[in-house]
Amino acid sequence: MTEDTRQQIKPDICVIGAGPGGLAAASAAAAFGVNVVLIEKAKMGGESLNSGALPSKALLAAAERAQILRNGGWRNSGWRNGARPGANFSAYAAARDHVRDVIAAVAPQDSRERFTGLGVRVLDGAGRFTDRTTVKVNGFDVKSRRFIIATGSSPVVPAIPGLADTPHLTNETVFDLADCPRHLIVIGAGSVGLELAQAFRRLGAEVTVLEAAMPLADEDAECAGIVLDALARDGIVVRSGVEVAQVRRALARVQVDIVTTAGEQHRKETIEGTHLLVAAGRRPNLENLDLDAAGIRYQPNGIVVDRRLRTSNKQVYAIGDVTDGPRSTQLANHHAGLVIRHALFRTAVRADLLAVPRVTFTDPELAQVGLVEDEARAHSGIIRVLRSAYRDNDRAQATGATDGHIKVITDRRGDILGATIVGAGAAENIAAWTLAINQKLNIGAMAGVIVPYPTYAEVGKHAAMTYFTRGLTSPLVHRIIGLLRRFG
Repeated sequence: MTEDTRQQIKPDICVIGAGPGGLAAASAAAAFGVNVVLIEKAKMGGESLNSGALPSKALLAAAERAQILRNGGWRNSGWRNGARPGANFSAYAAARDHVRDVIAAVAPQDSRERFTGLGVRVLDGAGRFTDRTTVKVNGFDVKSRRFIIATGSSPVVPAIPGLADTPHLTNETVFDLADCPRHLIVIGAGSVGLELAQAFRRLGAEVTVLEAAMPLADEDAECAGIVLDALARDGIVVRSGVEVAQVRRALARVQVDIVTTAGEQHRKETIEGTHLLVAAGRRPNLENLDLDAAGIRYQPNGIVVDRRLRTSNKQVYAIGDVTDGPRSTQLANHHAGLVIRHALFRTAVRADLLAVPRVTFTDPELAQVGLVEDEARAHSGIIRVLRSAYRDNDRAQATGATDGHIKVITDRRGDILGATIVGAGAAENIAAWTLAINQKLNIGAMAGVIVPYPTYAEVGKHAAMTYFTRGLTSPLVHRIIGLLRRFG
């Protein structure tokens, strides 16, 4: 197609990438009557819908039910409306079907048809910049007033000798397995690696996890330890502080050579399994965008943006995983809202990473927002660490989910700096603490909130109330109470 025959489109906003952030930005702009073009080269919904957050959580839910079945609790398992499985029942096959059903149920919300109905023009293909104000996609030149890059990220495939020639899985391919692995070796002990490790273990696989550093290294070490203890009880072997020296195919199996360092001594060993899963982090999708043509600065870790998420080309924003920062669906959605507010209304916005929660959806769940304890000490010096254990919670006793606790970090005035929850319902309960940090609330607000009984939310309320227990035992408080008694 020659330049003369290309069709030119001039929208107000052009969004490149139809993952969670891109879809949120496109739908919000269209809701305000703005002319929007959305470009996507693959599946609508991006990795989050098709091979990321949603399918992994569906697999975890199915694996939990499989464990209930294995323990004889089929009536409350949720499988087949509570029907007892027959002799040919396959937990993995049922889990795989559940994942596909969940994706199919959610996909219409992210479909081209729905977004076309919202007034968004969806273009199929890979968009790339030809200059500072134009993106080329198939037979179209899109000249937009504003662009939003939301191309997301992809799994990192580390430079391990032999890996390129050895069959291996990533989160993009692991859900396509026809059968459950007999022995799954996982490289990487971050959230993704450990979630999938627990899911496949509960579906019947032996699982070994290899990690060069500390598992869940970015999380509160004490709370991460509770998760790791639970994984060990499930029978998952987690090897930390090991270097993966080489991988290779051995007939129908894979072999991983590892090196463990203790002082000046190095011990080598080989671990053999049936499948290899690489969960060693993510990289931003920058390829083929031709960012240089648009004058957009970028680094290997992502596109460089200012606090308003604008790139070095002020007509172009970048959001979510394609930027240099934490990578999560919730952050991409948060970025989308900020960008639309700034692009359409010139509202002063600022991306605050401390107010974005993160969750590891293992059993027990691990959720965190704001600063962890070590960060808070470095930031504020004198802090208060407030705790409450699940074993002291009535709902936890009723359900048997007594492992875990909450840690709330405040400064000495009681302003909330961070919260970490490890235990049942942590992913849901972190929302209240996210609001507290976002609104810069004092701990008194959380101590005074009324929560239903019996719920896991009482764990957080009880922790907040402990901030004030020190003052209740002071001599001054006792003197005040004694004085008031004299007046009846």
